[in-house]
Amino acid sequence: MEIGVGDLQNRTSQIIDAVRAGERVILMVHGEAIADIVPHRLGTRWLPGDSLRQQLAERAADPALRDDLEILAGQVLDEF
Repeated sequence: MEIGVGDLQNRTSQIIDAVRAGERVILMVHGEAIADIVPHRLGTRWLPGDSLRQQLAERAADPALRDDLEILAGQVLDEF
């Protein structure tokens, strides 16, 4: 959905409802797209390697999966 500034001011609650429903709204000013209003996403939760190792030791898991996760537990994104 594309909306102008006037529509945003006049239909704020409707726009918010649309975004809450998952719709992306493009804010237009004088025919130019200046902003995207998008639903907020929760960030991914990252566990430190030691915490992951402890949880793996305490919980049952498929042995192959446990081994794979143990290998990955000490890695960071820069290592991929």
